[in-house]
Amino acid sequence: MKPAQFSYVRAVDTRHALEALARTGADARVLAGGQSLMAILNMRLAEPRWLIDISRTAELDVIEVDRKAGLLIVKSAVTQGSVEWRPTLGEEVPLLKAVFPYISHFQIRNRGTVCGSVAHADPSAELPLALVTLGGDVVLRSAKRTRAVPAADFLQGMLMTAREPDELVEAVRFPLKRSGERFAFTEFSARHGDFALVACAAMVTDDAIRIGVGGVADRPIVESLPKLDGDDLRGALNDFAWKLGARDDAHVSASYRRHLVRQLAWKAIEEAK
Repeated sequence: MKPAQFSYVRAVDTRHALEALARTGADARVLAGGQSLMAILNMRLAEPRWLIDISRTAELDVIEVDRKAGLLIVKSAVTQGSVEWRPTLGEEVPLLKAVFPYISHFQIRNRGTVCGSVAHADPSAELPLALVTLGGDVVLRSAKRTRAVPAADFLQGMLMTAREPDELVEAVRFPLKRSGERFAFTEFSARHGDFALVACAAMVTDDAIRIGVGGVADRPIVESLPKLDGDDLRGALNDFAWKLGARDDAHVSASYRRHLVRQLAWKAIEEAK
């Protein structure tokens, strides 16, 4: 299929994009990498009257490190590949370093953007899961204001976010690694590059465990646990698996998804110790 007819705006800078969004609002969609958006347009699951292209906006194609705030700031035109191939990423945000090899294929990462994946809000996507697990946030900007929303509040359900129609996802902000934090990521999919049936991210310190799960609920869900081992940890992970409310679908049963949560979460935590 082909997309419905739309008008096209190529934003020359952030102000141009925000002015276009202020005029068009709910009738517009923002194009950055387009790896998710173009499929939706072609299937006519969305039929915007305006497409605002920010992919060549140089001031949005920027990665910044704010050492004072402890943040890696990825702006909205930055491709996933640009972050993945960042030489210092393993020291800055090691969970992101672990996540990227699981995301689709390198051709997609070469074009798709980090902010675009978060804005798309697919419950099985790895980048939103990493952002929520780390306690990061999303910077939303309109012609009138700028606001930062915790990622856990920004992601409101399957393909649903807290973004207002006139707002641009200007950046996502990942907390930098702090002393004593250790990370791991794993997922299960039918084939490499397919959407995850279950994905698990773990952040472990000497005193606590933080485990995030994607692909089960309608958004990534994070559970904070005290430092547990053995049967105590297995019991806590079993409780968490049931808490996610898995359902049978065309791919796997709810029972199998709970099994995957228990096994993958255990594996991620053990690797992060």
